[in-house]
Amino acid sequence: MSRIVVKLGGAVARDAISYPLALAREGHAVCIVHGAGPQISLEMARRGIDVSFVHGRRVTTPEALEVVREALAQVNDELVQAVGKLGVGLMGDEIGLEAEQVSELGLVGNPLPSSPAPVLEALAAGLIPVIAPLARGPLNVNADEAASMLAVGIEAERVHFVTDVPGLLMGGEVVASIHAHEAEQLLSSGELQGGIIPKLRAAVHAARQGVIAEIGETAVIA
Repeated sequence: MSRIVVKLGGAVARDAISYPLALAREGHAVCIVHGAGPQISLEMARRGIDVSFVHGRRVTTPEALEVVREALAQVNDELVQAVGKLGVGLMGDEIGLEAEQVSELGLVGNPLPSSPAPVLEALAAGLIPVIAPLARGPLNVNADEAASMLAVGIEAERVHFVTDVPGLLMGGEVVASIHAHEAEQLLSSGELQGGIIPKLRAAVHAARQGVIAEIGETAVIA
């Protein structure tokens, strides 16, 4: 039985739940990490809170962090309900996900490899942990990076980033695979914009640590 971390973006979380459930039915130990990006941005705009990103990561003030937690908790509840009786909802800061604060982004952290006991216990019991990407502090953590470091920490075989695009797009075409060093060059080039940046960076980190990493249909190879 292999361990697989599936990261579900906030824009696709409910619609894509059939994928990790199918993996679980095949006998894999599945852990879900989810985002809530669209929900957070909408609520921040509704409350008149400035929304800004640096290299795909949200600048997070104490006021914004309150919105982040509320939105993540809502998505977490929805996903646990969609998973059914096997779902176990977990907030990352409450179970001990670790991160180093990135002060220039406010209450934001770079996640570290973590293997929280509640996650391991849920997997051992045949359950599906559903994790919201907050770290001790609390700190807001990019969900892609959180999924990558959790996969490394729990020694997962694979981490799969499921999003609203089919994979890494170059020239309008999906890239079937990309080597980590090529991905790093692409990230440094400034050609990429938005959410694909943390996804690709997270996939590279996982691949370099021996975890099979996929962004949609794109494999990132170390």
